[in-house]
Amino acid sequence: MILKVNIDSFSYSEKTILKNIQLTLKPGQHLSVLGESGCGKSTLLHLVYGLLHLNKGEIFYGKRKLLGPRYSLIPGEPFMKLVAQEFDIMPFTTVAENLRSHLSGLEEENDAQRIEELLKVVEMEDFKNTLVKNLSGGQKQRVALAKALAREPEILLLDEPFSNIDSVRKNRLRRKLFTHLKEKNISCITATHDSDEALAFSDQIVMLKNGTVEMYGTAEEIYNNVSDEYQAGFFDDVNLLSKHLFTSEDTSEEIVVFPHELLITKDETNLKVRVEKCYFKGNHYLIQSIWKGKEVFFEHSVKLDINSIFWLKYSPNSSL
Repeated sequence: MILKVNIDSFSYSEKTILKNIQLTLKPGQHLSVLGESGCGKSTLLHLVYGLLHLNKGEIFYGKRKLLGPRYSLIPGEPFMKLVAQEFDIMPFTTVAENLRSHLSGLEEENDAQRIEELLKVVEMEDFKNTLVKNLSGGQKQRVALAKALAREPEILLLDEPFSNIDSVRKNRLRRKLFTHLKEKNISCITATHDSDEALAFSDQIVMLKNGTVEMYGTAEEIYNNVSDEYQAGFFDDVNLLSKHLFTSEDTSEEIVVFPHELLITKDETNLKVRVEKCYFKGNHYLIQSIWKGKEVFFEHSVKLDINSIFWLKYSPNSSL
């Protein structure tokens, strides 16, 4: 079934948090809600799950309208699971006992197998019999993820699900989790400010700004169609430069230029920069330079001398 979200507006007291939000989520699809802190990402998940009442708008799952907490003794839809930033786990029981509490309890052998499967997904096999209270924040977050998956929800809602997990483990865990969701055909909405995660794992991305939809589309559509500093700023250091620098047009229009789209050239161009700093990024350097008092970022394969002068050309979608 398809989830359809239509939020005309949602407010806390007199402050409007969300407005004019229209989203659809197909079975097995992963939608990322991308935005800065305070833009309404968590509120959107809470509305979808049924923790908040939507006065102006409606949410449907298939043909059934989701009515929210005013019409339910226990807030939250039974076919969904929400992993919030406050973990819903029991601190004085073991990791395995936390997972077992969300299983049927009728078939001990099947439950044991399911617990092992979930522990592998979140890489917590070695902590099966550890009390949750003795775990780190990142480990608790992984337990909360596993617990939400225990009964295979139809829709999983994740609110900054990897915020407490170190970057080395985070990359591997994201691959495992989102692969597991695809295999089980579980739909997923993730609220995140991590653009790398959104680009790599999402079927669709909705970018929010001040509670409204700024952009909505596939990862490729979003990345290739950014038009201002706010949009582009999620994905990279960004330059906002006059279009006339790169064309013969007599225009005052400014365009968004990513660092990888600026290349050093031997030809004299309108963009003559002086190198200020070089930041090592592993397979390249991010070069911070100055052009007429304005910072300009570009990428280069080797470190450049400070105060050296270069001409840059614009090469859309280029890479080292």
